[in-house]
Parts: sequence; structure tokens; C-alpha cells
Amino acid sequence: MNAEILTIGDEILIGQITNTNSVWIAQQLNLIGISVNYITSIGDNEQQILEALLAANKRADFVFITGGLGPTKDDITKKVLANYFKTSLQINNDVLNDVTRFFAIRNKEVSEINKNQALVPIGCTVIRNYQGTAPAMWLEKDKSVFISMPGVPFEMKALMTEQILPKIKANYKLPVIYHKTILTQGIGESALAEKIEGWESNLAQKNIKLAYLPQPGIVRLRLSIIGENENQLKQLIQNEIDELQKLISDYIYGFENYGEEQPTLHEIVAALLIKANKTISLAESCTGGYIASLFTSIPGISKVFLGSFVPYSNEAKSQLVGVSNETLQKHGAVSQQCVNELAVNTLNKFNSDYCIAVSGVAGPDGGTSDKPLGFVWIAIANKNNCKEYQFQFGDNRSRNIIMTSNAALNLLRKELLG
Repeated sequence: MNAEILTIGDEILIGQITNTNSVWIAQQLNLIGISVNYITSIGDNEQQILEALLAANKRADFVFITGGLGPTKDDITKKVLANYFKTSLQINNDVLNDVTRFFAIRNKEVSEINKNQALVPIGCTVIRNYQGTAPAMWLEKDKSVFISMPGVPFEMKALMTEQILPKIKANYKLPVIYHKTILTQGIGESALAEKIEGWESNLAQKNIKLAYLPQPGIVRLRLSIIGENENQLKQLIQNEIDELQKLISDYIYGFENYGEEQPTLHEIVAALLIKANKTISLAESCTGGYIASLFTSIPGISKVFLGSFVPYSNEAKSQLVGVSNETLQKHGAVSQQCVNELAVNTLNKFNSDYCIAVSGVAGPDGGTSDKPLGFVWIAIANKNNCKEYQFQFGDNRSRNIIMTSNAALNLLRKELLG
């Protein structure tokens, strides 16, 4: 079965708010076996809403509508729904009681405007809203089910979770949609596609769909399959992941289960440090403390994260961390020799088990012919040795900082795994 999501409100179209409702609804629908084919945003315009309802009616089994159910004149969704379904609005006593109770609890009287929240299209199934004043409404036309909900996220989510999704699951036989995402770092999207071309070509005959989801320094590979037996689907996907690992194991750093929060590199590295009871320190030049901010966003990281230097200038590298003036004059700040000294000296100053040091040309200026924009050195030191790695990223400063951080974290992850 398939669905369409309609979000109503001028505030979405002018970019005043982010349409988080559609993202959340789409995810919840996939988890119960409903594919989302269209997501449409419409302004507070009667004709546009009518046209969107008509189009959705022709192509979707379920149409989920959010927004436009407030008590003010710009909220016109109920009026348009009544028009579309060729009916009229009437007061629902249960909803009116809910609205009255809602205001009584807050020691407020119900205004005539707020009483209008109890107006619903005749013939709809009312789904009462225990978090607010606007109820959800379930209407059917031809083979489509229309479900209109308030746009306030916590109200909509409660209605979906507690009432609407259980009602759908109880009344419709739904397939299983299963997604599994492989997380890779250290290889670009096109290079990755070339490496796995043969493996990817065999997926279609197994009814498995592959999607590439690139971001700075990371490419996520999502595998998707639809069927009846969840365990069989999971095994089919796992078989493909096993084959993929034979091809690109050096680049895979984790996996993402659909519907759960994506594991981040810094969280994975932090977990490995905590498990191994090893400490980490940082010397960040071109990333300016970004890696430290990632680590310190994790509760309990003080068990392993000892501290960080941000020696941005040559003077700071020399005076704060102890990089020799000879190294800076002969090789420069963006050099193998410099990051080696940054890493080893910082490791010793904090007496940590590991240290990451980075130095590079983040941009947008400062590049030279031998050290262009995006030229970066990363060092990973421990008490026994120090390894240095050279990278060439792009000419975008923000992307370079993120890509450098991801590369450094992944190098440490590999070091921790031996």
C-alpha cells in the first residue's frame, strides 16, 4: 500500500519553519509497511488544497494531512475538506467536551472561536486529541483514506502513535518494508560505485534497491526490500552485506537500523575508547576544536576525553604544544613533521593513550601550488608510535573541517580495532 503526505501552511512554503512532520510520518509509515510515494506542501489556499486532495485521491491508498486545523481564519483545512467531500461542518459534542476540559484545566474560559475547534465534517470518523484542541479526522473516498491531523508536532505524533497507526495495522494487511544502511568513510561516491558495480548489478534480480546517501567524508548505502516475511528479508539483506564487506571492509565503519538514530563516527570511537579503557587528547589546528566539540557532545565522555589544544597560529604550535621552530621554518605548519610533533607532544602533555593531531589548509584562501586548498595532514599517536596521513579535500572551508574530522576519527577507529 502507498501513501501521500500533504503538509498545509504558508509558513512551510516561505521557509519560516522546517517540515519535520513529513519526515517523521514517512518514517513511521515505512516501519509498518506503507510506502510513501509523494510528499506535497501547500499554502493556505483553498483551490491549491482542493487540487492536491484530488491528485492524491487518484494515486494514494492513504493521504496524511497536517496543518490548517487551528481556530483562526487562516486555518481552512476543515472547510476545504467539507467542500471536497461534499458535506458540511457540525459540532461534535465529544470534541466540544474535550476542548472545554482543556481550557478548564488551565483555568480559562472557552471562547466562541475555540468552540469552533469542535466543528468537524459530517460523516468523518473523529479521532480525539488528548494533547490539544483540534481533533484528527478520518475520511474515505473511493479507495483512499484521508487522515487530517493538527500540524503541532507533539499533538500529531501522539495521535499517530496512540490511535491512527494502531487503527491502520488492525484493519489492513500490510507488507514488510525493511531498510538497512551501511556507513562508509574514506572513499567518494563515484569511486565507491565503481568498486561495487558488479555486486550492485545483482541486486535488482533479488528485488533489493540500493540508494547512495553522500555527505562530507561519508557515504551511506541504504539497502531496501519489500516482502511478507521479516526474518527472510533481514537474512537476504544480511547476505548482501556479507558480500559487500568482502569488497569494501576497509571503508565500512558501522551500520544504521532504519527508524533508529544514525550512529555517528565520534560516538562509535568514544564507545571503543570506553570499552578499551583508553584515553584520548587532541591537537586541532585546521578543525579549530570541532573534533573536541563532537566528543564533548557525548554524555560520560570525561571517562576517556582528557582535553584538547587548538594551536591555530605557529606561535601557539610552538609555545603551547612545543613544535620546534626548526620544523615550522623548514617544513611549515601543514606538514608531516608538524603534525607528528603536535600529536606526540600533546599525547605526552596530557599523558593520554591516544592523540589525534590535524593541520591543513581549510580555505577559502592560503593555498599554494604544493599545498592547495583542502591539503591536510592527520597524525594518530599512541605511546608506542605515531602515524601520519596526507589528504587532499576540496576548496570549501566548512566541508574541509567536517571531512578532516571524519577522516581523523575513522583513522583512530581503525587503530583501536588493531
